[in-house]
Amino acid sequence: MNATRASKRVKVTGDGRGVASHAGSLLMAELADRVGLTEGLSVAMAHTRQRRSAHDPGVVLAHLAVSLADGGDCLSDVAALRNQPDLFGPVGSDPTVWRVIDSVHSVGLRNIAAARATARARAWAAGAAPVEIIIDLDGTLLDAYSDKQDAAPTYKRGFGFYPIMSYLDETGEALAGLLRAGNAGSNDAADHIEVLDRSLAQLPVAPTEVEMLVRTDSAGATHDFVDACRQRGVRFSVGLPVNAAVRDALLLAQEEDWAPAVNTDGTARPGAWVLELTGLIDHTWPDRTRIIARRERPHPGAQLSLFDIAEGHRHQVFITDQPGPDIAALELRHRHRAHVENRIRAAKDTGLRNLPCEDVVRNDAWLQVVLIAQDLIAWSQRLCFTGALAVAEPKTLRHRVFHAAAAIAHTGGQTIVRFQREWPWTTDIVTAFGRLRIALPG
Repeated sequence: MNATRASKRVKVTGDGRGVASHAGSLLMAELADRVGLTEGLSVAMAHTRQRRSAHDPGVVLAHLAVSLADGGDCLSDVAALRNQPDLFGPVGSDPTVWRVIDSVHSVGLRNIAAARATARARAWAAGAAPVEIIIDLDGTLLDAYSDKQDAAPTYKRGFGFYPIMSYLDETGEALAGLLRAGNAGSNDAADHIEVLDRSLAQLPVAPTEVEMLVRTDSAGATHDFVDACRQRGVRFSVGLPVNAAVRDALLLAQEEDWAPAVNTDGTARPGAWVLELTGLIDHTWPDRTRIIARRERPHPGAQLSLFDIAEGHRHQVFITDQPGPDIAALELRHRHRAHVENRIRAAKDTGLRNLPCEDVVRNDAWLQVVLIAQDLIAWSQRLCFTGALAVAEPKTLRHRVFHAAAAIAHTGGQTIVRFQREWPWTTDIVTAFGRLRIALPG
């Protein structure tokens, strides 16, 4: 072969048989079945089914979620599953998928959420449960490229939507999403409380049974939201704007009171320090609320206020009701809230980037399917993989696992899926199916 060529010269024909592409995405479909999600969605959507011979709406939603987990971003991408009946059985046509999405209204949305919660409980019982429960809330902007219901100008001078998303930090599970107009307020306490309640409803345990922490940026710094956390028995860690009172407190702080910030591995974070401001500032937050600040040398390109420029450091502040004398550890835990940005980025790569429908209710249904797809990916990583694949980005999983091709054989009434022997991740794929069937038999 000529070293300057990127491919071999081959003969290309269209007469291959018994070959399936994207065969690795069968893991997502089987996971949905074994965790009880497919059946739960079927029950959730039973009230919309008009004739028994039609495709089960719950199965259609499960197939759509698998398609999004596989990298699809529109209704028609379910064709990748439809054209492989040996793996996925009968898959609804594009009009069928659209009709199912169109049939989801308020009752259906509540039922879908309940089905997700039931499946999550089973996944946790099988080994997907986190060690600690930390819920991250954050808003994100979604562009709309046509005039869709509730799309509006955004604060960044775009046009689209401004949903609030909620994720479990340790597992990456998508707990809830609230679709909002593009001009919705960042500090809307009612919306944050709604997302918090939806998130708690997804958990198999209650705040009275295990300690929970909810984290937000300064958009959650409202008395109503903090009070709601207290009422629900959930601890909070909320970003606080650096206002005049905070700046005055920072000026009162003594240089020797600043303690080194820490990295995840416990080592000192170069150029960063933390300080508790609780005793230096008058505030009206609930009792036992602590105010903690971090200052650090600004990195190139950092956006600094006039106060930061004058002080020579970038300052960030948050409030929390977590106890403990180690404020560096509390600040590190709050700093890890940045993980939610990766979760949202992954959501946009799993169907959230472009809401495909004109009607807001259908787009809300689409958002719920995106959450299901992210749950399937998170559960598969917790239950089926170890090492690099257990923490890999969705894009990496797709290229190494979900998009893997296989040969399909039928013998003795059994369908056999044979992944390519030379594929570097074939052992991981086969082992993943084995782990799934042991964790969730039946």
